[in-house]
Amino acid sequence: MGEVLVLVDHVEGDVRKTTSEMLTAARRVGEPSAVFVGAGFDAAKEALAAAGAEKVYRLEAAEFGEYLVGPTAEGLAQLVQRTGASAVIVPSSPEGKEVAGRLAVMTASGVITDAVDVEAADGGVKVTKSVFAGGWTTASHVAKGVAIVSLKPNSVTAEPAQGACADEVVEVELSDVARGAKIVASEEKQASGRPALTEAAIVVSGGRGTGGDFDPVESFADSLGAAVGASRAAVDAGWYPHSSQVGQTGVTVSPQLYVAAGISGAIQHRAGMQTSKTIVAVNKDEEAPIFSMVDFGVVGDLFDVLPQATEKIQSSK
Repeated sequence: MGEVLVLVDHVEGDVRKTTSEMLTAARRVGEPSAVFVGAGFDAAKEALAAAGAEKVYRLEAAEFGEYLVGPTAEGLAQLVQRTGASAVIVPSSPEGKEVAGRLAVMTASGVITDAVDVEAADGGVKVTKSVFAGGWTTASHVAKGVAIVSLKPNSVTAEPAQGACADEVVEVELSDVARGAKIVASEEKQASGRPALTEAAIVVSGGRGTGGDFDPVESFADSLGAAVGASRAAVDAGWYPHSSQVGQTGVTVSPQLYVAAGISGAIQHRAGMQTSKTIVAVNKDEEAPIFSMVDFGVVGDLFDVLPQATEKIQSSK
């Protein structure tokens, strides 16, 4: 196959792990070329080279920071036409999936969202998805145009590979439609000091069993240097932000260690964490479904178990 465009997932040049995962996937089906939108390329160049980007197309016009996804989608569409790219991979985030949908319309191509793997097959791209809350695995391919794929975080193991990272500033012509939604204000999210949920090696999640008190969960997570997640029940109750929801309708995580505290283990939640390397559950109900999939299970009250575990960890440091 030919060139594969990868939309870089970054914040002002701070490249997220998802970008390395997408570039790794791109190498399986062609030559990986990163598309860097916005400012901060100088800070990102080293990381992109280490992730295997052979080329980097830089879309740096002011409009890319002033408007929502419209300019990004149009920029990618023009790059597809210019480069003859055989595939485009974007992050499977709300923004990434909107870009994918718009790009598919602009290029008259097929789009597959929430992929967990991609590979070359029969001269094209074979895309694997985990569907019905992880109960089935499907294999698909795009039958028309360019293969546009949104890749779920943590679904592909990032494999470092030094790339040439030859960069080129690209000028694009944007339509009035792309300028239809303008950003009028932005506010930096308050830093928690914890790693990002989708990139953390350890995740500690709380559910209905917390009763809305996440203090034991957060203290235990902090003792491990972990990210904090939540079940849908906890999020729907307003106990924790929606951005922290782990599950079928939230984010998918695949850390080295996942701790579920006070979470029953509904299939929707399991779909978002079942690929974790080691799973530990703490629940008062010994018949909770979560225990059927764990490596270690503790039957007990999280308000008793987690503080003891936290104290033991801190004393051993």
